[in-house]
Amino acid sequence: MSTKEKIVKRRLYASSVSTIISISLVLFMLGLVGLIVLTSEKLSVMVKENIGFSIYLTEQAKEVDIIQLKKHLEATAYVKSARYITKEEAVELLQEDLDPDEDFLDILEGYNPLPASIDIILNAEFANPDSITWIEDDVAQNDLVREFKYDPNFLNLINTNVKQISMFILVFGALLFLIAMALINNTIRLVIYSQRFTIRTMQLVGATRGFIRRPFIMKGIAHGIFAGVIAIAFLVGSLYLTQREIPELIVIQDIELIGTIFGGVMVSGILISWVSTLFAVRKYLKLKTDELYF
Repeated sequence: MSTKEKIVKRRLYASSVSTIISISLVLFMLGLVGLIVLTSEKLSVMVKENIGFSIYLTEQAKEVDIIQLKKHLEATAYVKSARYITKEEAVELLQEDLDPDEDFLDILEGYNPLPASIDIILNAEFANPDSITWIEDDVAQNDLVREFKYDPNFLNLINTNVKQISMFILVFGALLFLIAMALINNTIRLVIYSQRFTIRTMQLVGATRGFIRRPFIMKGIAHGIFAGVIAIAFLVGSLYLTQREIPELIVIQDIELIGTIFGGVMVSGILISWVSTLFAVRKYLKLKTDELYF
């Protein structure tokens, strides 16, 4: 092999490597945003299902009736979980927030003014102001219930922020996808541009358009596959580092969801590379010889 051929081969190899790296970095960013978009829904569900609601019971409520009410609440569509807190447990919980060395019951001469209660966690789809209104009315119909207590301002704040953050992530994700397509397309067009004279030479010796396109498209698909594998490796590394730094995030990780993202990254790399290569080669197949110099 001559020195000139070695130089050409080395340049083609370097061009392929730079193309794969460029595409993989773009796919990595795209996959990262995809993970954020799809896990944001699970994160919002987790946040909503950590909002507590308290049902305070009357002094006359008997324990057997309270347990029956708790079972009734757990059977409803809007309650995820319910916890019965006796008057004694309420004292213990309050004591944890106060000075542990001072028993406030001594001040009240042993009288316990705290009512028994049932703390409930709502399913995420019901943790909004509209649903709370009719849930409160439904719960209040029971004679054992004295008060249904929650913080409406906090609930409104959570729902407003979740909606705003979700909208921002969706818009940002769509914008990044368009940018990713443009970057990958421009990278591939530059590679094809460097080989425009090779395309013209093949035309001059009688090669058909399909014959000329085939090796470029196959190479573009191969680049997309390699770039997808590298991007997935970066994503796996990012998930590992994130989980190590913030162990709580393992709760919102879903193997099926992550697999969908990885598959989407791979398919996106192949499709975008294939389509971009197809249109780039088609462009130079239509150009006249004197137009190749511009």
